[in-house]
Amino acid sequence: MLRAQQLQWQLEGRAILRQLDIDLVPGQFVGLIGPNGAGKSSLLRLLAGLAAPTSGEVLARRSPAEKASSLRQLPPRERGRWLAYLAQQEKPAWPLAVEHLVELGRSPWRGLASAQEDARAIATALEITDLLPLRQRPINCLSGGELQRAQLARVFAGEPQVILADEPIAALDPYHQLHIMELLRGCADKGGLVVAALHDLSLAARFCQRLVLLDQGQLVADGEPVAVLTPENLAQVYGISAHVDCREDGVVVIPRQRQERGSP
Repeated sequence: MLRAQQLQWQLEGRAILRQLDIDLVPGQFVGLIGPNGAGKSSLLRLLAGLAAPTSGEVLARRSPAEKASSLRQLPPRERGRWLAYLAQQEKPAWPLAVEHLVELGRSPWRGLASAQEDARAIATALEITDLLPLRQRPINCLSGGELQRAQLARVFAGEPQVILADEPIAALDPYHQLHIMELLRGCADKGGLVVAALHDLSLAARFCQRLVLLDQGQLVADGEPVAVLTPENLAQVYGISAHVDCREDGVVVIPRQRQERGSP
């Protein structure tokens, strides 16, 4: 569905991403993990077509019968119907009502979907994110967690096949962290592709079928959570010693203490 091919990106002469090769396929919830500055947000922006790589490319294939082509060659509205991007800590510029913010998710469908289809998609997005009681509230009067759910509802309203989310559970209480992770996993279980940058390693391990571990713009590990979240990888990349508990419902990571990064 999406392929990063020899992807490199430099900013102000500094290498942010270094020759990344990643295949992302339908039916997966992929967690992007790694320390601050690892390149997670940059990779999501490139996968969304919001920035051009210094070298390499992002290829997209929207159906099995379609030949893979450069993502940035897709017209913006066509890309917007297929793929949605949620930025990190996005702040509203004006005091829209919640339901009007969510309605913006239908913009790529304008002229292609009926008013009834738009209304259904918006109502469903408000309902699944527990925002129906707040639909008339101005978004500048929301708490941080409520605003995050409203931004996610906007994404869901567009009914994309691909969701790229940068820290989608930041600022959420534990109940809504679980709620949003369940919703994102549900999108993947229905055949979509979800790629999310995450810092909660235990939640990432519980809900994501696959984790991609980055450090300093390079791919360190890619695979099932139990294979990626090893004490050795956590020490090398995060600079921590940790207790890693493999359970039936996922992998639980309990940090113990800081140590020199790269130490065994």
